[in-house]
Amino acid sequence: MNSKISEAPKYEFFSRLARIINSGQARSIVVSGNVNDLFFDGDGYVPLVPFLLKKTGVGGLIQVVYELNGPVRLSETDRVKLREAWAAWKLGMDTGSLAIREMGHESSKIDLRRREFDQYMRDAIGNATQALEFLRQLSICSRATLRENLLIFIEAADMLLPAGDGNIARMNDAQLRRVAIVTDWFSDPEFFSGRDTVCLVAESRSQIHPRISRLPQVLSVDVPAPDLNTRLHFLTWHNAQPTSQAIPVPEDLASQPSSENDSHDLAAIADATAGLSIHALRQLVLAAAYNRLPISRDEVVLQVEQFIQTQLGEDVVEFKKPTHTLKDVIGATRLKRFLGEYMLPRLRLSDDSALPGAAVAGPIGGGKTFIFEAVAAELDMPVLVLKSIRSQWFGQTDVIFERLKRVLTALEKVVIFVDEADTQFGGVGEGAHETERRLTGKIQGMMSDPALRGKVVWLLMTARIHLLSPDIRRPGRVGDLIVPVLDPTGQDRRDFITWMLKPTAGIGHELIDWLDTEGLPLEFSAAGFAALRSQLKAIPPQSEFELKEAIGDFIQPAIGLTRRYQTLQALVNCTRRSLLPDPNVSEEQRAQWEQEISLLEAQGIR
Repeated sequence: MNSKISEAPKYEFFSRLARIINSGQARSIVVSGNVNDLFFDGDGYVPLVPFLLKKTGVGGLIQVVYELNGPVRLSETDRVKLREAWAAWKLGMDTGSLAIREMGHESSKIDLRRREFDQYMRDAIGNATQALEFLRQLSICSRATLRENLLIFIEAADMLLPAGDGNIARMNDAQLRRVAIVTDWFSDPEFFSGRDTVCLVAESRSQIHPRISRLPQVLSVDVPAPDLNTRLHFLTWHNAQPTSQAIPVPEDLASQPSSENDSHDLAAIADATAGLSIHALRQLVLAAAYNRLPISRDEVVLQVEQFIQTQLGEDVVEFKKPTHTLKDVIGATRLKRFLGEYMLPRLRLSDDSALPGAAVAGPIGGGKTFIFEAVAAELDMPVLVLKSIRSQWFGQTDVIFERLKRVLTALEKVVIFVDEADTQFGGVGEGAHETERRLTGKIQGMMSDPALRGKVVWLLMTARIHLLSPDIRRPGRVGDLIVPVLDPTGQDRRDFITWMLKPTAGIGHELIDWLDTEGLPLEFSAAGFAALRSQLKAIPPQSEFELKEAIGDFIQPAIGLTRRYQTLQALVNCTRRSLLPDPNVSEEQRAQWEQEISLLEAQGIR
């Protein structure tokens, strides 16, 4: 086995953090994102705070760590320095003269202040409010008497300073005091123009109380999910450990299963595990090594899907594996040709020439979801179905969005499938809730993000395309392509009728012309054909008479005007003439569609 380790990860987030601290651009920083993962510190993979402590372990810095219900942690040498500085500060002395004064009559006062420091260190355990006030006092002490600078890491800041619903009236006294302490601390001109730095570590900035997180002097550093090189480095590093069992290479991923050099095979695993954290990747390889069984691509995909679902929540997303392709789609001849010759090739591109996605409009029951599930299957990419990104809890929507963006950035290529998109994404107007406006704005930004172009394909299904935000429908987002899916006509309609009659064992073959011209309404949906087929399959007619009777008994629900309104909206919003029933449609005809829409709206149809 080749034990050569790939290039060590380059953590850009740490470079940004170091630049902010060294330049003095900010003295209060929120470190958020993939903060619960493992990071390579030069020797091994460790949690974030130990990684940051090692990377910032330079002369002239005193590192202090505080976590909820834990002690204020620092090295013994630094603890002694701070203890002496505290005593000198409280007594108005210089630390250099402390030893001399201790020989005189002031020794008892100095010992008292040292004991006071020790007591504060003990009291900080289990008392978050007192711990934060103590840390604030230490920063004042540092400015007055210390030569070194303080670098303070506060873990689980979202639990110490929770955002809640942002309403201070609903916070308890301890939470109010903690928010007040940190707000005063970060707003102190002497602090933010000084040399000490405080890093609040939380998964999301939005989980920290807005009185703190929205301070202009508080900057953010985002920790992204591991990229391909980071995952590959972990795999090669793991294999190089003397105590580690070699990772069994998946046979359907291996480039040369019998090769002594496994670098290409590990690269294949790293590529297949896009979206996993290092923690999750570690669990995968440890299980495989322990069982000494090669893992298949399906198992890798399943692990990725399960991890992403646990990150975002099963009520927010699910992975879909469509099994039908465009060959299984009945009718839609022109649309299928367009999809195969134009849309699919452009969606497969991986640069800025790729389509960002498409919005799919048309009346309810038209087959939009079925057709574009087939498109997703043809793309052979992971299909992430967005079920509900809005959370009932204030602030959680922002957290879910940040997790979603982190996942999408980590995946190499993914399809985001959104059914009923008009209800998933609201508006940005005055009538919309603040959280809804913020969410819609972020989704819009993500759709046009150049970094995600060619990586993320958005497929938005809606029968109410007019309710989708105009900002989402503009060019550069899914407005690049708005596809109408309409009721079948002409040969497509006859193909549906033939498909519908298949369960009758040829009894209705002679009725195709009659069904096309008289037996079925002119505006008959794909869902209607499917419903009739299901009925004929369940109760096969024994004669043409029984078949006519069964079809005659079928009455469409009273949604005709609504479906007509949705059809007209799909037509006027379509962005390709070639997808309209008449590609040579005139402006006068389009004006008539608009006029008919207005008449239907006057009747209360929406």
